[in-house]
Amino acid sequence: MTPEDVKESGSLPRAVVSRGALREAAVAAVEAGGTVADLRADAFGHGAREAARVVHDAGVSRVVVDDQESATALRREGIDAVTDDTADINSVILYGLPGSEQRPAMTLTGRILSYKQLRAGEAVSYGYTHRAEEDTTIALVTGGYAQGIVRALGNRAVVGVGGVLRPIVGRVAMDVCVIDLQSPDLASESEEEVVYFGSGPAESELAAWARITGMRPSELVTVAGMKAVRSWTA
Repeated sequence: MTPEDVKESGSLPRAVVSRGALREAAVAAVEAGGTVADLRADAFGHGAREAARVVHDAGVSRVVVDDQESATALRREGIDAVTDDTADINSVILYGLPGSEQRPAMTLTGRILSYKQLRAGEAVSYGYTHRAEEDTTIALVTGGYAQGIVRALGNRAVVGVGGVLRPIVGRVAMDVCVIDLQSPDLASESEEEVVYFGSGPAESELAAWARITGMRPSELVTVAGMKAVRSWTA
């Protein structure tokens, strides 16, 4: 099975950012003596303008943003925003990245586009780097290396689907990847969410991504967040 097995889709992964998680982390940072938050790189992929409003309401005195246009717009809202200052709030803590005790602010999800039964010995994706050891069902999912689902994750990382962890199998393509549902029964043809990291059984998977890729969690979450369709939740 390759990405050509389904019709081309414009669907992208979704980055859902929790105001509550970000607010909790910002409050903790302020109580620890922090005053300046780093919201550059579009708040590490979380969305600088909305993040600025949340952390400002939590008591953060100043935010550092990417450009003067953003800084001017935020100052109109009464938020002290600048483009050049030294942040004293640890961004790992602020965004709930691995190594902090805070909840992840971002959950990255994909959507199942297609299901297919795979017989033992059959292979998936480009180069056939994965062959099924037994009959199973695989699913093509939105999210590839163009959206920050790094190619190194193929055959090594897992995702959350239906409340359990399932492996990414084969090579990650530009806009999609394949997961093994580890069941011989063909799933119903329905849209189903796949969680890459941030909530449910995949809450801690960003740390695994860092180990697999050798990249920092902040790098991974920034690229994924800036490439995804972003939304906010309470």
